[in-house]
Amino acid sequence: MKFRHIKIMPAFLLVFCCACSQGQDARPAAALTIKKGLTDNQLLNLVEEKTFQYFWAGAESVSGLARERYHSDNDYAQHDKDVIATGASGFGMMAIVTGIERHFITRKAGVKRFEQQVSFLEKADRFHGAWPHWMFNTGQVKPFSKFDDGGDLVETAYLAQGMLCARQYLKKGNKAEKLLATRIDNLWKGIEWDWYRNGDKNVLYWHWSPNVGWKMNFAVAGYNECLIMYILAASSPTHGIPAAVYHEGWARNGGISTDIKPFGYPIKLKHNGAATSVGPLFWAQYSYLGLSPKGLTDRYADYWQENQNSTLINRAYCIANPKHFKGYGEDCWGLTASYSVKGYAGHSPGHDLGVISPTAALGSYCYTPGESMKVIRHLYEDLGDKVWGEYGFYDAFSETDNWYPKRYLGIDEGPIIIMIENGRTGLLWHLFMSSPEIKAGLRELDFKSPYLK
Repeated sequence: MKFRHIKIMPAFLLVFCCACSQGQDARPAAALTIKKGLTDNQLLNLVEEKTFQYFWAGAESVSGLARERYHSDNDYAQHDKDVIATGASGFGMMAIVTGIERHFITRKAGVKRFEQQVSFLEKADRFHGAWPHWMFNTGQVKPFSKFDDGGDLVETAYLAQGMLCARQYLKKGNKAEKLLATRIDNLWKGIEWDWYRNGDKNVLYWHWSPNVGWKMNFAVAGYNECLIMYILAASSPTHGIPAAVYHEGWARNGGISTDIKPFGYPIKLKHNGAATSVGPLFWAQYSYLGLSPKGLTDRYADYWQENQNSTLINRAYCIANPKHFKGYGEDCWGLTASYSVKGYAGHSPGHDLGVISPTAALGSYCYTPGESMKVIRHLYEDLGDKVWGEYGFYDAFSETDNWYPKRYLGIDEGPIIIMIENGRTGLLWHLFMSSPEIKAGLRELDFKSPYLK
């Protein structure tokens, strides 16, 4: 059976199918050398470079974009090894920028890959400007579920976040790079964010299909991973939305606000389905890979404080370990959406299955560098090739269940390299926030940010 990424419903309904063959691999990957005694910087460099290779050497060959998944055992029950993930492809664009700056590849090679990706995206299926969640390497949509066979505005937002970083990176380059930046700009301007209001409603809808229209009926409201979609929609110079869509839809006329202190850390945003706590850690990551949370505030929250506290609550929960799972502690924490022992799950303090996902703590490096570094070192030096493979740390594991699948998911790999780099240099934050449209959109929504001064 196929699995799907979790899409958090208003009532926290987790919509997914079981992952295929998630037990121990029948043919384990070859053991890799673990180098003990690396400095923090050396270890961070190694983690970034290995993770980068998921989006470089491990990319889908026709498009150059990110695969949905990569299994070291080469076992794909749904024959989906070459399926392209739209959101992860946006993360991959940001990873390539990082790879160029870190000299993992040459600028020439990176630009050539961008050209390949843009050429594919220009011809791929789009639905009022939005790409689908999944694509075949022909550019045709691969349905994500029965009625999810059209545009996916959230995954498109993740792609657009990456495209804008690439555009800003290339726009002052040579003639060929400037031309490529213009082509990316045209793709960005073609996204019809306003169409996804479903008839001028003051909220954005996740899906639209030419076959079933608005049948998915998923209005995106309340706090989850989707803030970036509203920011981009307000920033669009061609298909923008008024501020009321953000305040009445996403923020629910102020209903998004709360005032709780799990483990003593203040939370001001009501996380969907987690009235007394916080959701999975990808909520503090996906929207903020380019959108800098540093000093970012609006009438509802201080987003740096919110994301840092969400991370610290997740960590504190794992240290408290109320379900007594093996391995949890100061050097092994992090609950988020990932592969799980039985399928795929949105792990969080309210939905803890004993599964640690490395992307959770590693993608939080920018918020908790010291705490995350302990996890990186423990995973690499102590657990070693149980959790470390050709593209860095595998997606998830459970010491309680002795479960160590040698498998990767693109959307989980992205935050590792991007947020470590943001924590070290702010590279992707600086690029994305340099976009004039983003500055205009944030002002339209009454945000404050150091980048707006």
